Amino acid sequence: MNILKDILTGYEKLISFYAILYIFVYLILAILSWVAIKRYYKSKYYLLKEILVKSNHVVGVSIVAPAFNEATTIVYNVKSLLFQEYPKFEVVIVNDGSTDQTLDKLIAEFSLIKVDFFYQEKIPTQPVRGHYKSTNPIYSKLLVVDKENGKSKADASNAGINSAKYGLFLCTDVDCILRKDTIAMLAKPFMENTEKVIATGAAIRISNSCEFKDGMLYQSHFPDNFFARFQELEYIRSFLFGRMAWSKVNGLLLVSGGLGMFDKETVIEAGGYWHKSLGEDMELITRMRKLMHTKKEKFLIIYIPESLCWTEVPSSMTIFLRQRVRWARGLIQTLYLHKTTVFNPKYGATGFLVLPYYIFFEFAVPILEVIGLLVLLVDFFFFNINFPFLLVASGFVYLFYITITLISVLLDQLIYKHYSGIKEIIILIAMVFIEPLVFHPINVFASIKGYFHFLRQKEQHWGVMVRQGFNNVQK
Repeated sequence: MNILKDILTGYEKLISFYAILYIFVYLILAILSWVAIKRYYKSKYYLLKEILVKSNHVVGVSIVAPAFNEATTIVYNVKSLLFQEYPKFEVVIVNDGSTDQTLDKLIAEFSLIKVDFFYQEKIPTQPVRGHYKSTNPIYSKLLVVDKENGKSKADASNAGINSAKYGLFLCTDVDCILRKDTIAMLAKPFMENTEKVIATGAAIRISNSCEFKDGMLYQSHFPDNFFARFQELEYIRSFLFGRMAWSKVNGLLLVSGGLGMFDKETVIEAGGYWHKSLGEDMELITRMRKLMHTKKEKFLIIYIPESLCWTEVPSSMTIFLRQRVRWARGLIQTLYLHKTTVFNPKYGATGFLVLPYYIFFEFAVPILEVIGLLVLLVDFFFFNINFPFLLVASGFVYLFYITITLISVLLDQLIYKHYSGIKEIIILIAMVFIEPLVFHPINVFASIKGYFHFLRQKEQHWGVMVRQGFNNVQK
């Protein structure tokens, strides 16, 4: 029994040290994020986007959007993507073997006909059945790729990349609503930096409860769905704090699959999206970083603190858990696949800073929390648990957690002013105090389940999310 007590005491000291280190790392990220945001808004006007959208000397961009069984909303969403204010772009919709009327509706609405297309399969995919263009000049920027189902978004995205004609491509989802200047904002870093930019990303917001008109955001609202509200907080915190901080030190390992612009040549050289990955966006960036390190070329991956995209998030426990389990599996899968990169001098900051952070402060956290809970139970039943210390430590962690979130919400509202009513802001702040007690444990459960599924090698394909659709304002 004394040996068990010594083990528990040693573990408690280890957890205390880890908690202090975790808080210290988060404070560093917060400072870096603040510096990066200030720097962005000071330099924002060096190259005005108004000049870009009127210039004929800009880089071309292909919007690549996979679609699988999206017949309900596909027409509206494609029209939204075509509304971009940019002089040189195309929209590449990839019909990934849909079994509903997705392709039929596209053909009927946009007057599509099958065309001869010089298709080079630089990235291997499932067979492409054909390419479609519109006979209506209004939709001359639209290209539809019809292919056999690849059971993953990655395979569909790769077919779109193979079909894209421009040197940059913006990867998104057909259910996303993009701000009309999204291409201009994400393409700017590629044109204004002397070092090679291989990817850019920006903030994604939640469309649940928002109002849209003519394919554009009309009025932003705080979600009225319980799960969506927690995800709104999570998105604000992760995009505004975490990713801005990593962008500052050129350590971004994740450019969201819902909104990311990439250098096509680099992506093809890296092998494109991996169709077996459950976190294809993170895994691709990891390979791109490794490629640039191997070639000993300087590169940048830039994140900008602008809300450029709105997407619908899961609004039920079942769909939310399915999504988060897949994310957790994608994380451990990527870390395992690239384990030889960790602390390898060949890969610079990626091996010595970025991947170790994801191992010790992303992957390990749910495991340590579960073990910590078990230790508390053993202490409670077999030993004299130090309740005062436990309460003080728990209170400190809780206050730190909500402080970081409150700062994120404050910065978000000061910069973007997304919420028009004081009532929505009050509800948002109230959710901050509830989140660690309700939403966080669900996330931990999903992570552990995802890790367990990875160890069991349980198969999982591109899932289908039941969508509520957008709240469109009538003219």
